[in-house]
Amino acid sequence: MGKSKSRSFFGYPLSIFFIVVNEFCERFSYYGMKAILILYFTNFISWDDNLSTAIYHTFVALCYLTPILGALIADSWLGKFKTIVSLSIVYTIGQAVISVSSINDLTDHNHDGTPDSLSVHVVLSMIGLALIALGTGGIKPCVSAFGGDQFEEGQEKQRNRFFSIFYLAINAGSLLSTIITPMLRVQQCGIHSKQACYPLAFGVPAALMAVALIVFVLGSGMYKKFKPQGNIMGKVAKCIGFAIKNRFRHRSKAFPKREHWLDWAKEKYDERLISQIKMVTRVMFLYIPLPMFWALFDQQGSRWTLQATTMSGKIGALEIQPDQMQTVNAILIVIMVPIFDAVLYPLIAKCGFNFTSLKKMTIGMFLASMAFVVAAIVQMEIDKTLPVFPKGNEVQIKVLNIGNSTMNISLPGEMVTLDPMYQTNAFMTFDVNKLTSINISSPGSPVTAVTDDFKQGQRHTILVWAPNHYQVVKDGLNQKPEKGENGIRFVNTFNELITVTMSGKVYANISSYNVSKYQFFPSGIKGFTISSTEIPPQCQRNFNTFYLEFGSAYTYIVKRKNDSCPEVKEFEDISANTVNMALQIPQYFLLTCGEVVFSVTGLEFSYSQAPSNMKSVLQAGWLLTVAVGNIIVLIVAGAGQFSKQWAEYILFAALLLVVCVIFAAMARFYTYINPAEIEAQFDEDEKKKRLEKSNPYFMSGANSQTQM
Repeated sequence: MGKSKSRSFFGYPLSIFFIVVNEFCERFSYYGMKAILILYFTNFISWDDNLSTAIYHTFVALCYLTPILGALIADSWLGKFKTIVSLSIVYTIGQAVISVSSINDLTDHNHDGTPDSLSVHVVLSMIGLALIALGTGGIKPCVSAFGGDQFEEGQEKQRNRFFSIFYLAINAGSLLSTIITPMLRVQQCGIHSKQACYPLAFGVPAALMAVALIVFVLGSGMYKKFKPQGNIMGKVAKCIGFAIKNRFRHRSKAFPKREHWLDWAKEKYDERLISQIKMVTRVMFLYIPLPMFWALFDQQGSRWTLQATTMSGKIGALEIQPDQMQTVNAILIVIMVPIFDAVLYPLIAKCGFNFTSLKKMTIGMFLASMAFVVAAIVQMEIDKTLPVFPKGNEVQIKVLNIGNSTMNISLPGEMVTLDPMYQTNAFMTFDVNKLTSINISSPGSPVTAVTDDFKQGQRHTILVWAPNHYQVVKDGLNQKPEKGENGIRFVNTFNELITVTMSGKVYANISSYNVSKYQFFPSGIKGFTISSTEIPPQCQRNFNTFYLEFGSAYTYIVKRKNDSCPEVKEFEDISANTVNMALQIPQYFLLTCGEVVFSVTGLEFSYSQAPSNMKSVLQAGWLLTVAVGNIIVLIVAGAGQFSKQWAEYILFAALLLVVCVIFAAMARFYTYINPAEIEAQFDEDEKKKRLEKSNPYFMSGANSQTQM
């Protein structure tokens, strides 16, 4: 073991402060990148929600599968310190690559604001993500175990507190980065065209990863470093394989049973290794039900964020973007870990209740399950407020009178009279096959039949401005605008082309009596400028929208006043979200309490129950449960295409509840051990054996004493 002088500070080894700061920077880097990843996929690479969610969870799963590799490298080849340093370098390169992949001007040769070859960006970002998954996953099991290694025997209390501080550092890093990176993303940057600033939002995490690496290397002189102990995983696999083979060979009744199936390896392997493997397999067995917890937990970044996009982010004077809701989890962790550690656990102990690690984990699973029940209730509330969109062979129609005289519109079973600059109250729903005749007329003029092809499953707006003049427009909005943004389109009633510029986005050359496509904007008041050759120079051209909230859509009509100047009138197409994002706080609170009692405890339990040479292996096993959890999300969400989102939440809650009961039953039969004591016993026995070999009289003398 490479030992350095271990200096201490408040009874803690000084070296762990470097490890905690390193973890803080590394987590800032990882969560900062992860917070904007799903929006990078949907907005920049233009993938749809389902593909983005699938790639996102695949990436997260990969980040938690690679710890196996990291543990192997650390325990059998490089040792924890060198593994952390070398994989951090890989990690930093990965972060830099994904930052480069998001530079729009990289392939935008014609400077039109969109990349000319998206495939270059996709390939680069996938290489970046692969390197990040290898880096972050590879160092994960090593950093926590390396921190645990810094403590002496008899410092269990400090070590447990270290795991809590370590978890606090993880969440402080994630909290700051999930607040900061979305802010960086909404900045505009670019050489030739201004875009959402993904290079900056990915670049800051890359810089922090480099800082994490430097801080870690600075503490090098103070660490206790253990030499790697040969390929421990290989030995474990061989020993287990031999035990199973040997048991199978001696399966007849003639051979006496052995206490444990691993005892069948005694012919070839020493007792110490067998006993260490027994410790590991007993814990690994307990891990089998755990992925279900992570399957629910990791939906905060995907499903819950998408739920937030259908809600209103105005909480009092604050205004929250949907992707910032995840910060609630990190804020609550930073508050709850100290409360649980300093108040709740000591209180429970005072009441004489033995709140063991596994009991805590069972409670954690139950709380996460309840969080999803709450999410389902919130979803039902949201569903009540969502507009009804056409399904199957339905079509929806609304009529908008943009002319100067009153119009009568007859639809199947409906007669509507519209004054100038008015629209029908809402979209009317018809069966496309029964939509036989729509007629337009005005007093004293002949009837005009609307002969247009209505696409099933779509919303349409009929613009009318004279008895024989109309235009049918396919809206193209079949759901609430994504990410809680607001859709705006313009109708031109001038005779010449007009161009509208709003918050940096351009509606170019809208022809006379025609409508633009929707463009999308975040909440707030937006300024826009109207330009046309038909507008006299003295006219006002700059206008403001009223305050845009979340998830609405509007049509703005640009009409000519008597003095030939433009004026603007707005009509609502989709109403803004009304259910407040604050309603998500209870589900985040339950899930966070579940995480505190489940995750911090799990980390500490994995370390305390592992033999000294397999600490990283068990940490990797613990992280593997997270990977499997993300794979479960992919399977469940892919297999059960639910028409109602709340039903999916209830299914997940029910699955976790069942798993929770199974885990509680398994935990009842687990006996806690102290690996250090067991190993000390083996050391003692080996010492005696060595003494016997070197001094044959040592034992015989002792025997004759007892016989006398």
